[in-house]
Amino acid sequence: WEKKTMNELKKAREVINEIDCEMAELFVRRMTAVESVAAYKQEHGLPILDPTREEEIILRGSERVDDTTLRAYYVEYLRDVMKISRRYQHRLSEGMRVAFSGVSGAFAAIAAEKIFPAAAHISYPNFRAAYDAVTSGECDVAVLPIENSTAGEVGQVMDMMFSGSLYVNGVYDLSINHCLMALPGADEESIREVISHPQALAQCAPYLRERGYRQTQFENTALAAKEVAASGDKTLAAIASEETAALFGLRILARNINSSGVNTTRFAVLSRVREESVREGGKHSILMFTVRNEAGALARVIGIIGKYGYNMRCLRSRPMKELSWQYYFYVEAEGDLGSENGRRMMAEIAPSCDRLRMLGSFRYPAVLGGDAE
Repeated sequence: WEKKTMNELKKAREVINEIDCEMAELFVRRMTAVESVAAYKQEHGLPILDPTREEEIILRGSERVDDTTLRAYYVEYLRDVMKISRRYQHRLSEGMRVAFSGVSGAFAAIAAEKIFPAAAHISYPNFRAAYDAVTSGECDVAVLPIENSTAGEVGQVMDMMFSGSLYVNGVYDLSINHCLMALPGADEESIREVISHPQALAQCAPYLRERGYRQTQFENTALAAKEVAASGDKTLAAIASEETAALFGLRILARNINSSGVNTTRFAVLSRVREESVREGGKHSILMFTVRNEAGALARVIGIIGKYGYNMRCLRSRPMKELSWQYYFYVEAEGDLGSENGRRMMAEIAPSCDRLRMLGSFRYPAVLGGDAE
């Protein structure tokens, strides 16, 4: 009996060794495919994080195992494999360069670090410089704000999206909590002037008006905090993030001073290449266009978009800088305009448009931070 048991153990170990050899070969094949995934994401400005994709893999994988007891272990195995895959993608993407406007501690820097945690984050003095860095190839992607839940759209970025050549391959929400900060020893009563980005000043307008602070616009929030730190002036304060206060050694005088308790900024990831295919679930698309100067042109475009089943989340108009009293339109729609249905829709609205551009389709809402394959 003992000899028989030893033989069975030996055979089982031989089977395991044989399977391990096969799994090693399959592992190398899988990681080679992962290299292509990582390269695609870098080229198209997509983050490693894609939790919906991970859950799709888990669901499909669990259906392959009939034994309910083994199924739970197989799901755990898949999660471990994907965790290793993510780590490998992070290593491959370390050479990725992400442009943002401002300095370390700016909300754009925080967003860039959350979306692309393994990349090199490159600071630029303003939105235009960050955008142009991608256009020229100096950086792979730019992370720029396009809208705030309190202050509305970021017009300068919208205009660059309309007139420029970059595509949007992702939009991410970042909760914004503004803090009033000054030099150590200062307090709210001693402050006379507050400096920050125009959007931050607008988001905190009721708080600032109530205290009678003089407001001065600055290029961005983090640079404003840096200016306060270097000024030596205890009557000067900045509005920025809590992380920024720690970065420049400033004292936080008041937290969450934005007028709305829910203050969110949407950041777009812009790259030179548009992602061609979007997986099912949570798709959104951005379309920008001008209409011909004829009666009913805009109504026709809107009607055609609806006819093809695309629900518009928003429709905005903005003045064109080069033409007085002329406007372009921004549409964010639910669905994939890169699909065959979307291409048919684009072809039908084209005769009513002088200029028509699909900036990209992406999964929304998306998650900031974390890792996923």
